[in-house]
Amino acid sequence: MASTVTSEPSKDSAAPRPGYGQLLRTRGAWTFLLPGFAARQPFAMLTISIVLLVQHTTGSYGAAGAAAAVTGVSMALCAPYSGRLADRYGQRAVLIPGVLLHAVSGLTLTALALAHAPLWALFAAAVPTGASVPQIGPMVRARWGVKLKGSPLMTTAAAFESVTDELTFVVGPLLATALCTAVNPAAGLVAEASLTLVGGLLFAARKSTQPPVAVDGHARVEHTSALRVPGVRVLIVTFLGIGAVFGGMQVSLAAFTESIGEPGLNGVLYGTFAAGNMLSGLVCGAVAWKAAPQHRLVVGYAALTLAASGLWAAHSVPLLVGLGLLVGMCIAPALITGYTLVEGLVPAGARTEAFTWLTGAVALGQAAAVTVAGQLEDRLWGGAGFLVPMGGTVLALATLVALRSRLSARPRGRTVARGVGHRVPVAVD
Repeated sequence: MASTVTSEPSKDSAAPRPGYGQLLRTRGAWTFLLPGFAARQPFAMLTISIVLLVQHTTGSYGAAGAAAAVTGVSMALCAPYSGRLADRYGQRAVLIPGVLLHAVSGLTLTALALAHAPLWALFAAAVPTGASVPQIGPMVRARWGVKLKGSPLMTTAAAFESVTDELTFVVGPLLATALCTAVNPAAGLVAEASLTLVGGLLFAARKSTQPPVAVDGHARVEHTSALRVPGVRVLIVTFLGIGAVFGGMQVSLAAFTESIGEPGLNGVLYGTFAAGNMLSGLVCGAVAWKAAPQHRLVVGYAALTLAASGLWAAHSVPLLVGLGLLVGMCIAPALITGYTLVEGLVPAGARTEAFTWLTGAVALGQAAAVTVAGQLEDRLWGGAGFLVPMGGTVLALATLVALRSRLSARPRGRTVARGVGHRVPVAVD
């Protein structure tokens, strides 16, 4: 399947050290980056907005956490199907009804919470709210794949998107918390729904940069799920482990700062963790890598596992600051390399779905980790929740090492779509 490239890839390919400046000069990039950033911002606001609103109306953190967990699980399970539909029918066709449904569902959840509706009603509204979360991040990554096909700038683009995701998860919760506490407990969810609607529609309006939909005028093209690519399944397990780090850190850091009587330090500690992620993401994207991405992923993930394995033994703020920074610095290279591998493993016609499987894996791992870490903190000793990042990364690393051969690119015609994408895989490093 032919792809339209408008960014002069031959010049990009000739660059000895592709950098962010060169990436952002790609023709047409800003037309989807700016609305994409606005549309993905609410993604980081949703969970904390639900927790603060439901806790305010019910007085129970347990009920608030349960409603947020239902939303997260619903999103994780439905996101890949949203990505598959976007690959088959186009991003615009999925985004427009999706953001409308999400806005209506989010506002319905808000109204039910304010009306002190029973918990089952909140769960009923939380399901479509999570299921309809627009997958803007994967869609932006898919657009980069069209713009930069075969270019070494793909690694830089993956790093740029990782940093953007981290910035979103720093700004989003702060904005939602400020709105819920200073304006109204419902203000966070209302703002989230509004930003999703406006940003999503603006992003959908940029039709010229969305990946082309495969059309065969002579024969029916069979579309198969990206999940059938063995390497994608390995990456899903890998990203589940990364989600376990995020979820375990959130609960355990909150429990630790509460136990020492300094709950305000939670933001500082988690901010240090996020800062390490952003810093290493910037560096990772600026390096001209020579090693194959599958080898980099194994090495980087081993470093992440080693760093996460020391968290449970840290019982002081300085130690947690240092280890949190180190863990954060190890996450970004693993995320970036995983997303980069998708370019070589999956044809463009199924790439958005592949990205949403990985994003959903992080969300699912995070939801599971929050639940398990909370139980460990309640039933065992303080800091026992830090065992979750260690356990999640150890299991994922074992899977990654055992199945690393499946991360090598295969001929496109034998993986995801027959009759589509019959081209020789190109290295992105």
